Amino acid sequence: MRRSDRRYRTNHEAERRSKESSGYRKLGYLNRMFSVIQYVTDNANYLHKTCKPPVAPVINEYADAQLHSLVRRLRQRTDFYKRKLVQGDMSSPESSPQTAKPTAVSSTQESSAKLKEEHSQKAPLTEYLKRLRLPKSIDSYTDRFYLLWLSLVTIAFNWNCWFIPLRVVFPYQTPHNTHYWLITDLICDTIYLFDLLLIQPRLQFMRGGDIIVDSNELKRHYRNSTKFQLDMASIMPFDVFYLVFGFNPIFRTNRMLKYSSFFEFNHHLESIMNKAYIYRVIRTTGYLLFTLHINACMYYWASNYEGIGSTRWVYDGEGNKYLRCYYWAVRTLITIGGLPEPQTSFEIVFQLLNFFSGVFVFSSLIGQMQDVIGAATANQNNFRICMDHTIAYMNTYSIPKIVQNRVRTWYEYTWASQRMLDESDLLETLPTTMQLALTVDVNFGVISKVDLFKASASPGCDTQMIYDMLLRLKSIVYLPGDFVCKKGEIGKEMYIIKQGEVQVLGGADGTQVLVTLKAGAVFGEISLLAARGGNRRTANVVAHGFANLLTLDKKTLQEILVHYPDSEKLLMKKARVLLKNKAPGTGATPPNKGLAFLFPPKQETPKMFKALLGSSGKAGLARLLTLKREQTAQRKDENQEEENKGKESEDKGRATAEKPLETSKCETSSITAEEAPQATRKAVLPRGTTRHSLIISMAPSAEAGEEVLTIEVKEKAKQ
Repeated sequence: MRRSDRRYRTNHEAERRSKESSGYRKLGYLNRMFSVIQYVTDNANYLHKTCKPPVAPVINEYADAQLHSLVRRLRQRTDFYKRKLVQGDMSSPESSPQTAKPTAVSSTQESSAKLKEEHSQKAPLTEYLKRLRLPKSIDSYTDRFYLLWLSLVTIAFNWNCWFIPLRVVFPYQTPHNTHYWLITDLICDTIYLFDLLLIQPRLQFMRGGDIIVDSNELKRHYRNSTKFQLDMASIMPFDVFYLVFGFNPIFRTNRMLKYSSFFEFNHHLESIMNKAYIYRVIRTTGYLLFTLHINACMYYWASNYEGIGSTRWVYDGEGNKYLRCYYWAVRTLITIGGLPEPQTSFEIVFQLLNFFSGVFVFSSLIGQMQDVIGAATANQNNFRICMDHTIAYMNTYSIPKIVQNRVRTWYEYTWASQRMLDESDLLETLPTTMQLALTVDVNFGVISKVDLFKASASPGCDTQMIYDMLLRLKSIVYLPGDFVCKKGEIGKEMYIIKQGEVQVLGGADGTQVLVTLKAGAVFGEISLLAARGGNRRTANVVAHGFANLLTLDKKTLQEILVHYPDSEKLLMKKARVLLKNKAPGTGATPPNKGLAFLFPPKQETPKMFKALLGSSGKAGLARLLTLKREQTAQRKDENQEEENKGKESEDKGRATAEKPLETSKCETSSITAEEAPQATRKAVLPRGTTRHSLIISMAPSAEAGEEVLTIEVKEKAKQ
């Protein structure tokens, strides 16, 4: 037994030593690698500090950073293996608790995992409950949850307004359906109570220009308001009298006092609707139907008071009670007539009061309906009035029908596209901050693309200057074929295409489409910053279809730049750069076709040489050749005379040498003046006391529109 234990211990010792030796070998290998890399990085740092690298310093910094990161990772790996080896040495293979530790660890891990799972399962529920929790304060103008709650309160209010009079007068509430009415009443009372206790005390209010959000202040403000008194009166539990007087809905009449929430709901709903006049018409119609409903209930009550079917005037008890009474109410309020005459004094008084109230209520509702419809169509009426005045003006001055049709087309398209003739009229009624907010949302994305006003560049324009410029933009609608600008006119405006397309025309006849600009394109921006009087337009721009353009004139821009001198300097600098880039000389020339690419383009004749010509230098080729022959013959005669008389005395030689020259000059000038006054012109320029004379002549070349300049240097005869 002892021998086996010794063998077992010996084997374990051998295994442990082999593991330790392998671990130490790995650790030694890692230490050697770490020392080598550390040596390399130290040398690199030393060389980087002492010597100037031949390459850019950014590359060295990158290499240094990569080496440092590699060293850091190796250090982390070395520390990891060190900790692992140390933990292995501390644990003994003979100790029995080794098998128990992993189970404990595993049990703790399992318990923690279970807790995490339970927490993850509970988290969505708690988050959902947090979302359902009411905020401390509610903004009644922007919170959509409050609008939904008001709609629920409005439904409960309308239920009480329509069905309480119906249940009081008509015998529709019976012992068989009492529980249904009770459940509905309980739901409405619960909505009223929640609104009184939880919603209304959280509404924000204004005091001295500040928005109050403190919960105590909100509760105090609500309790001191008239709305709280009405809400309290509407929720008073008069239903307890059911126990004494029986189930009579007349004790719920106070529920109709919560009318403030109904009108508040109407106000908020109209503020968020695109076409609020539709809801106003529906609401006014509802007022009329409710008035008729109340009148029908009163007629049935009067009939029941007099006795059903007792006279011809009262309800006879046949057919549907509510429909028959409602029909009578409609004929009475609208004063159609044809009703049976009242018989008793009660019937006469009731009918008189009904007529008076009907005329008043019905006329009020009709007037309100007219106001609603008139407000809905006010813009269209103004458009029609303006169009009628314009047509009357054109007819007065006998404007041609073509022009009148174009004017009508402009009115119709402008109204159909933007439902108004001038957008500035609408914006003028708003404060400046609201105008800026609207124009930034609509036009800032377009004007920020203009190279002249880009604020994203490094030397960008002032953003506030761009905002001021957005407020001055004007919208103009062009019809198909209208000229936005014409070639040669002075440019005083910049155009931004908001909607539609325009075409830039050019070519020999001015009808060739050079380019088509679409929505978002800008042209004419250079003309705004021209030094003197603006630039002239270089092409015609025509609207292709209906086009809506935003314009900014030069005068408006100058008024804005008075307050932004730095932006003015920057814009002038940008304008010079854009003008240089868009100059015709720097533009790209079209490629030559055929064999023309082998020959470079001919340069233009200098202006100085053109000035020497005076008039047109186009003469016949025959005259030019004749003149050239005569000049050559004269030169030969002069040369022969100079050779024959060269041996004489100096004075005589000079005289004989100068005389032929003068005669040749005279003859040449006479020939030029008589035979070719427009073909060739010469000028002899004596150069002081020098022995040279210059003969400059201009003659037309074989190509049309070009001249050849000839300069001859001639030495005078020696003595």
